[in-house]
Amino acid sequence: MGPLEGIVEPTLAGMGYELVDAQASNHGRSLRIFIDRPEGITVDDCAEVSRQLSRVFAVEGVDYDRLEVSSPGLDRPLRKVADFVRFAGQKAEVRMRVPGADGRKRYTGTLKGVQDGVLTLDVDGAAVALALDGVDRAKLVPEF
Repeated sequence: MGPLEGIVEPTLAGMGYELVDAQASNHGRSLRIFIDRPEGITVDDCAEVSRQLSRVFAVEGVDYDRLEVSSPGLDRPLRKVADFVRFAGQKAEVRMRVPGADGRKRYTGTLKGVQDGVLTLDVDGAAVALALDGVDRAKLVPEF
């Protein structure tokens, strides 16, 4: 967890929100914060979090030009073990850092669960076990 997340995550938790991702760009001048909660995110939620984070950043001495707060969207990134558990049964795309025994780095399938640091993904009817510590990126795949 970086310094930005160390400030943002406890603030959001105290407000009843989850930090999905925090990104800084333009040499830290632009900050993007992605928030979520089980019932979803509204524009009012984003405005409330933005106001609160502006106050917290002023106290903490975080210097920035632009703060953007939004929901993670339908293709929500999956970062924590709790994300993979929470979204079990949904379709996800997982990219590994190195190819597996089958030579693949990318997998798309239904999240089945996590046990002992291993993610199980149903890919076209076959269970695929992937080490969580080898995951480069993972995100939900919207289904319409």
